[in-house]
Amino acid sequence: MPEPPVIHNTFVIERSYPHTPEVVFAAFADPIQKRRWYGERETHDVEEFTMDFQVGGSEQFRYRFREGTPFPGVELASSGHFYDIVPNHRIVTASNMSIGGRPISISLVTIEFLPTATGTDLVLTHQAAFFEGSDGPQMRQDGWRKLLDSLESALAG
Repeated sequence: MPEPPVIHNTFVIERSYPHTPEVVFAAFADPIQKRRWYGERETHDVEEFTMDFQVGGSEQFRYRFREGTPFPGVELASSGHFYDIVPNHRIVTASNMSIGGRPISISLVTIEFLPTATGTDLVLTHQAAFFEGSDGPQMRQDGWRKLLDSLESALAG
């Protein structure tokens, strides 16, 4: 039986935050801040969260799903690299994701921080190739929306 085709997808999410670009950018650049809003969830335990925030630097995330989730005990891992960083303006990363050791996607994510009269407009562009057994474009987009909600809460906190 032939392998199913790769699903290619691009989506854009825009958000406005009542904080300066410097404050919003710092939430992505500082590993302690990012782990709080990006890494920690009630659905999984963080096993690794490392980040070398510089062009050419890498970030590694490994989680294990908790009981009561669709994949209890299964590891989700993401390994990425920073390809472009313009402080307070732009971050571009590329990463691969696997679940249970099986590759599910490769993504390119561009995050733009645009100053406004009331704070910052964030524009996130996600481009990916999704493989068999992946979460798929809609679930990934929903996941990013939840992450940006978490960022909003962290910035308000």
